Amino acid sequence: MGKPDIASFIKENKDTAKEYIETRYEIYRLKGIRTVSKTAGLMGWILISVFLLFVIIIFGGITMGYWLAGLFNSLVLGFGLTSLFFLMLFLLLAIFRKQLFINPVITSIISQSNEEDD
Repeated sequence: MGKPDIASFIKENKDTAKEYIETRYEIYRLKGIRTVSKTAGLMGWILISVFLLFVIIIFGGITMGYWLAGLFNSLVLGFGLTSLFFLMLFLLLAIFRKQLFINPVITSIISQSNEEDD
């Protein structure tokens, strides 16, 4: 038996290698499409949720301002206290943003990427 050389090996397995490369390309393309579509859906959901939350906060703030104004018989005091409440809420969210937003998002992304690998 003669020793096979690399040229004959490549010639014999050319079609198999080409098919393998095309299959891997298709897998990566489909994974990319899945990732983009999931991300687009998530972004759409986040956009709608943020808009609805904004509307709820606006109307809740107006309602709270008028309710406090009725309690204290002063529009300035009612809406001033409402503004102070929202300012304090914003400051608390800014102080605890890492624990409330950043770490849970990182954990969620890592767990979703682990699910996709399985």
